[in-house]
Amino acid sequence: MSTLTPTRKSDPRAARAIRKDRIDSDRVPTSTKVITRAVMIGAALYFLFPVWWLLVSSSKPKPDLYSTSGLWFSDNFQLFDNLSRAMTYGEGHYLRWIGNSILYSGVAAILGTLVSVAAGYALSKFVFRGKNVVTIFILGGLLIPAALLTIPLYFVFNSLGIVNTVWAVIIPSIVSPFGVFLGRIYADSSVPDELIEAARVDGASEVRTFFTIVLRILSPALVTIALFIFVATWNNFLLPLVMLNNSELFPVTLGLYTWQSYRAVDLTDIVLVGSLFAVLPLVVTFLGLQRFWRSGLAMGAVKG
Repeated sequence: MSTLTPTRKSDPRAARAIRKDRIDSDRVPTSTKVITRAVMIGAALYFLFPVWWLLVSSSKPKPDLYSTSGLWFSDNFQLFDNLSRAMTYGEGHYLRWIGNSILYSGVAAILGTLVSVAAGYALSKFVFRGKNVVTIFILGGLLIPAALLTIPLYFVFNSLGIVNTVWAVIIPSIVSPFGVFLGRIYADSSVPDELIEAARVDGASEVRTFFTIVLRILSPALVTIALFIFVATWNNFLLPLVMLNNSELFPVTLGLYTWQSYRAVDLTDIVLVGSLFAVLPLVVTFLGLQRFWRSGLAMGAVKG
């Protein structure tokens, strides 16, 4: 007895879009393609050059940093020796600083993404008094540099007694006007009103609808917003500098700065290798979530 395997029906609109893209690509002049590729290659070299310089410099002993070319490795390759010195220097705080940065950035990314998407979803799908005012304040928050809020936040947190704690870094990092803005755009373009109405008709509460339906639809958007918050928190320097005075609570950015600020001892070699390996968690995060990040950007770029 033979069985028929159902064939997947192709979408004619998708086929037409693919053919249109191919036709448009064929119409692009060759000179334009060459110029575009040259610009892209130049931009890639521009962004990769500091990374290459950091890798080369991190592998050199301290005397070779000033006596050899900075663009190629020296005869004495000491990358792992320098890394071992960085991990054991002082009280061995380097690994602790890395762990602190992962803690601050990870918690801020998870909680900040949830808050941003919930706020963006509410602004997109609910009608309430003062909605436009809230939107204006969020857009205003995008225009205010975060550094301007650091000192006022210090006075507020000092009055609450949470200065020099992990919460002094995590709580401000959770609030992201840009994340709320993206959350609203994604909710507008990807969450159908009919689906929400169907869930309400079936008796689902607003909380259940959000956590069981909306978050699943916006999963690529969650990754995009989480990456933005994670990177912003990881690279934040001024906030920990103002809020923390205990070296055991420092993130890696502030910890390496304190090493570089020493005057009695030249720690350039271990600061360089510490900076190199401090970038690796960001690289791993981006590579691991690249597929979701690209689809999230595309989802928020157009409105259906």
